[in-house]
Amino acid sequence: MADFGGDDTEAFRSEAKAWLDENFPEALKADPAAQLAAQGGGKESADAKAWREAMGAKGWGTPTWPAEYGGGGLTRQQARVLHEEMAKIGARNPIGGMGVMMFGPTLIEYGTEELKRQHLPGIITGSVRWCQGYSEPGSGSDLASLQTRAEDKGDHYLVSGSKIWTSGANTADWCFCLVRTDTSKKHEGISFLLIDMTSPGVEVRPILLINGTSPFCETFFTEVTVPKNQLFGPLNGGWTVAKRLLQFERDNISAGLGGGSIGAPVTALTVKQAAKDYVGLDESGRLADGDFRRRVTEHLMEVQAFQQTVRRAADEAKAGNGPSAATSIMKYAGAKVAMDRNELIVEALGSAGLGWTGEGFAQPELAAVRTWLRSKGNSIEGGTSEINLNVVSKRVLGLPDPK
Repeated sequence: MADFGGDDTEAFRSEAKAWLDENFPEALKADPAAQLAAQGGGKESADAKAWREAMGAKGWGTPTWPAEYGGGGLTRQQARVLHEEMAKIGARNPIGGMGVMMFGPTLIEYGTEELKRQHLPGIITGSVRWCQGYSEPGSGSDLASLQTRAEDKGDHYLVSGSKIWTSGANTADWCFCLVRTDTSKKHEGISFLLIDMTSPGVEVRPILLINGTSPFCETFFTEVTVPKNQLFGPLNGGWTVAKRLLQFERDNISAGLGGGSIGAPVTALTVKQAAKDYVGLDESGRLADGDFRRRVTEHLMEVQAFQQTVRRAADEAKAGNGPSAATSIMKYAGAKVAMDRNELIVEALGSAGLGWTGEGFAQPELAAVRTWLRSKGNSIEGGTSEINLNVVSKRVLGLPDPK
């Protein structure tokens, strides 16, 4: 479908504005965190639930996904207009999570019609949450060495093994999971299964992180029955599907890191705000600390360049065949930008950046410290920085393996 332009774009803008005026609860405008509660498995207010259900029914939570499965069916131009109109009224997209970021796009590209009909509607309406079963205690960077087994039992598979760092597994309804179906081969012995997290034999244990939260989990599978119709992609061909999903994952993670949205509260301090409020300004209105001013300026230039590059890559991906191996560049750069941001904020806070709890610290100060600690994982999740550099070396630059 071609992008609309001119009068057609303005007609859609009027339609979007009218629909948002009718369906976006005014009470949510002052509480952006409440709008996103469902994405993390949190408790929804009545207004937040109504907003999510309205966006899901309209398909505008996934605006460019095919309308035949419940998506918005919008053009890229229309989706941009919708985003602009939502931003004007303080509306956030309540439909998200791993189903939207990673699994859904891969399902649209690789899934059978049966699997699309079964799983896409729940992702599109935000009523079904997904988690990712990739890493294992002995298979992190060398993911293809995974040992979780799926034995063929005729009409079903019997899955046994464990996964680690399973984000949101404690609130997920389904898991897209890599399993070994052939022990005689490494990459060619891996299959991709979709596992109902309510199945007998599934156990989830949250992992306490250094910042005091538990978004990641250990997930154990003990003789879990998985129907054969939940095989996603070819038998023993799961590695190809898994690599494609990782491109979508890195693409979305890098965009989130560059915008400061991963691991940070919606109301988090910005670098500019922290520098102005805690470092202070001189008589000319500049940051009083010259060296800190230089480093903040360099960081903001990097953020601007990174965000523009992400937008350009996103447009190229939509115009072509989706994200490419270049997403590893974005993920690497996004992790650096995010960690630099949080380091600068905590440095700006000075002694106010030493708090963990207590009345002596404001809530944004405490949140900044915990976000800084959480950001240490940005160079690990979605593929470590070292692995992403290897991908860039081999698949982008075409360099030979080291001897």
